[in-house]
Amino acid sequence: MSFKINAVYAGDDQVRLTHGLSGSELLTDLPPDNGGRGRTFSPTDLAAASVASCVLSIMAKLAARDGIKFEGASFEIEKHMQEHPRRIAKLTGVITLPPGLEPAQREKLLACVKACPVSRSLHPDIKMEFTVL
Repeated sequence: MSFKINAVYAGDDQVRLTHGLSGSELLTDLPPDNGGRGRTFSPTDLAAASVASCVLSIMAKLAARDGIKFEGASFEIEKHMQEHPRRIAKLTGVITLPPGLEPAQREKLLACVKACPVSRSLHPDIKMEFTVL
């Protein structure tokens, strides 16, 4: 499947993104460590957010299919930048799964971390270190 995302420079270091299927919009801004004001997500913030959203979405789909209660699961992700060249060097974070999972359920959900197409699309030099609670 393919669809378009329209990106338009809105001025003042911001870009307006429009989702082709739904028309939903969001703005990006330059981060303070790159000369911006950090008023909203930066493009690299969206990359990190995409990993977290992807992992939780895949887990939720599996949980719904298998009748696993998944409400309240969370993923707090942190992006670590490097200079020269400026890029994401590492993503770290904590995935919190719902309490009371059976070991087999937990194992199935954790397999979703590696199944995330966003993570698999990122450069292999980007380190990913996630703790699971």
